[in-house]
Amino acid sequence: MKVVLATLNAKYIHTSLALRCLKAYSQDEFPMDIAEYTIKDPPMTIVSDLFARQPDVIGFSCYIWNIEETITVIDMLRKILPNTTIVLGGPEVSYDTKLWMERLPAVDHIILGEGEETLRDLLRELSVSRKFHFVFGLAYRKGDEIVINPGRPKLDLATLPSPYRFEEDVPSLANRVVYFETSRGCPFSCQFCLSSIEVGVRYFDMERVKADILYLIDSGAKLIKFVDRTFNIKRDYALEMFRFLIENHRGCVFQFEITADIMRPEVLDYLAEHAPPGIFRFEIGVQSTNDVTNLAVQRRQNWSKLVRTVTKVKESGKIDQHLDLIAGLPHEDYDTFRKTFNDVFALRPEELQLGFLKMLRGTGLRLGADKFGYIYMDRAPYEMLGNDLMPFADIVRIKRVEDVLEKYWNAHRMNRTIEYLVHVTYPSPFDFFQRFGDYWEARGWQRIGHQLEDLFVRLWSFLEEDRHPALDLDVTLALLKIDYYLQHKYKPRKLWWEDRLGKEDWTARFKRAAAELGIEERDLAKKASVDRVPFDYARWEREGVVDRTRETTLVFVHGGEEASARMVVLDGPERIEAI
Repeated sequence: MKVVLATLNAKYIHTSLALRCLKAYSQDEFPMDIAEYTIKDPPMTIVSDLFARQPDVIGFSCYIWNIEETITVIDMLRKILPNTTIVLGGPEVSYDTKLWMERLPAVDHIILGEGEETLRDLLRELSVSRKFHFVFGLAYRKGDEIVINPGRPKLDLATLPSPYRFEEDVPSLANRVVYFETSRGCPFSCQFCLSSIEVGVRYFDMERVKADILYLIDSGAKLIKFVDRTFNIKRDYALEMFRFLIENHRGCVFQFEITADIMRPEVLDYLAEHAPPGIFRFEIGVQSTNDVTNLAVQRRQNWSKLVRTVTKVKESGKIDQHLDLIAGLPHEDYDTFRKTFNDVFALRPEELQLGFLKMLRGTGLRLGADKFGYIYMDRAPYEMLGNDLMPFADIVRIKRVEDVLEKYWNAHRMNRTIEYLVHVTYPSPFDFFQRFGDYWEARGWQRIGHQLEDLFVRLWSFLEEDRHPALDLDVTLALLKIDYYLQHKYKPRKLWWEDRLGKEDWTARFKRAAAELGIEERDLAKKASVDRVPFDYARWEREGVVDRTRETTLVFVHGGEEASARMVVLDGPERIEAI
């Protein structure tokens, strides 16, 4: 019996841990192929590849991001492979399973919940007696009847073989994200999240976990993303894992989902002292700072402790932090969400993801949607379209904030400029992103592409037209120039602003720069940009004061592919260098 396990990943660099867990568990009895595609691949391309494999059984791992594309593939497969058994599994079809079986007549079976043992038992029945009623955790068809068997007890994680040691994965490890689990389950009960449905947390043996991670690192893995819902829920386990990764990382980067308000001070102290810069990334789900909202979704969160953790991690300079927000939760209107956004942005995370509530099948919030007047998409990703406090018009406005937030803050293309705008000029970060997002939308820029220069030109266009009373255009243009130069590994061939140095002025400043930096003029000309700002930049950096009695010469030395550009401020009592 030929078995193919397939899925459509969100991106090519992603890998499916689920398929590898299934294969590892059953491959001794049933040889299996893994077939991974992306949601961007043409359905005909996917179907052609699967058809060429001529499987007897094909299983698809289903999530909200791939279910609709997977359905298209399944419908095509059923027509060209009428005798192939089609099986679905994954979180998207583990709930409302009867509805899925009714909607998808091309599907023969659906596996509910953990699939390793259920898939193996299903394959045994398919190969021999086909008595599907013996397979716990399975939905199947009996004539025109849909039968859903009782669920299966939780698996003993100690019995599961490693899914990380397939030789065929080794050649691509360095170029793809490796997903890794040290535990299953979640201790919390957040009503918008599927993880809350499974009570309790189970851990894999730590020595086995360490051995698997060492194998992946030795085999060339560069990015390992832990899928544990709360990596730090067990302090001793987390601390030991952090210690092990620090001692054995060899340049590999590790990303974790942590709950910040339960992070113990001794763990933070250890990371601040011992973690090498850049090897850890933390993803922290804040979602809302509104106490009434958190109570309604059964989310326990101590804001002051969360702030302590995020602040301490940021001050260490060792770990990038990605903080998540969800717009559209109960009891949160436009104004309270604005406060949530500003509360979290004040922590200056390296990335702030603004998401929108998805009414996931099986979650408490979806089951109680009428209580809050929710309307939402009927099909995946089930995003909310409004509720009693946040109508669709507000959702649309906040989506404009999300758009420019991604381009201008999370991408870190102009940190100096954005910091000035959100800290000094506009009433709050949210207000800046909202006004700019509205401007962006009004000009139709969301429907066209952009290059680096376009982002600077469009922001400058907005600021010139908006003319906020607190905005100093000299400072703004200076910061935009600096950010623009520093984004270039090589000397930019094109400058988008009109305020440029004349030839004689440029020559004089260039000669002075070469002399002060001790670099031959010929060499400097190849890799440096020279410009000016009409105020004392050093004083601005030091005191936030715009002193126009002294202008500043700036030199940008571009490092090429090997290094970032650096800026040298020549004027003033001392030379200042920055990246």
